[in-house]
Amino acid sequence: MQRNQQATFWRNVWMYALLGAIAVVMLIPLAWLVGTSLKSPTEDIFQFPPRLFPEQPTLQNFVTVWESNPFGRYLVNSVIVSVLTVALNLLFCSLAAYPLARLEFRGRELIFTAIVATIMIPFQIVMIPLYVLAVQLGLRNTYLGVIFPAIASAFGIFLLRQAFQGVPKELEEAARIDGCSELGIWWYVMLPSIRPALLTLAIFVFIGAWSDFLWPLIVLDRPEFYTLPLGVAALAGTFSLDWRLIAAGSVISILPILLFFIVMQRYVVPTEAGSGVKG
Repeated sequence: MQRNQQATFWRNVWMYALLGAIAVVMLIPLAWLVGTSLKSPTEDIFQFPPRLFPEQPTLQNFVTVWESNPFGRYLVNSVIVSVLTVALNLLFCSLAAYPLARLEFRGRELIFTAIVATIMIPFQIVMIPLYVLAVQLGLRNTYLGVIFPAIASAFGIFLLRQAFQGVPKELEEAARIDGCSELGIWWYVMLPSIRPALLTLAIFVFIGAWSDFLWPLIVLDRPEFYTLPLGVAALAGTFSLDWRLIAAGSVISILPILLFFIVMQRYVVPTEAGSGVKG
């Protein structure tokens, strides 16, 4: 027994040491980015050996970036796009996943297989048809134009379908006995029961919408609609590749999503279904 305990202890030590080493390697680029954003113009950011942290830290780079570019507007645009994308994704993915998980109809498995198979299609293949459709619908340079390719996803439908299948059937049958409609069961019973899965999907969708660069670059050409990734890319032309200012803009763009993930990371792993009844 004591030998097994010692083996388990050393196995845990090695596992945590390996995870710690990987975490350090992953954090080095972030540390270099933050350090570069805090360096003064007199410090060489490409010196060898590299210095991660500045000798004389300064926040002037952040002030310069914020005052010379409408980063406040970019921030508002990113918030609007990300929040609306999350809300629409949760709505449409749950509406699609519920019948695929709980209702019996011909072709259900075939439809689900076809939806999941679309995950293998790269976005670059459908990018041009989506752009043509956006132009025909008059969605260029609009928030809806940025949002509409992501209002539903095969991954979201798959995730919520699996979560719906884990809800006890007794809850659904009790609601039907009480005269609840299918939409009522979906809203009052099923959605509260899969709240952890909904929060998990919301986190992934929010992060993806916040950091998306390619589609907003295609569908937007008016700076007043730029999101933060486009605003950071515009810094390269504004400051002629002054990496201190570009790093400061990058830190501004990733700080909100980093804080959001830190707060919400405990919801990434779904827990067991709850009571299924709204209070």
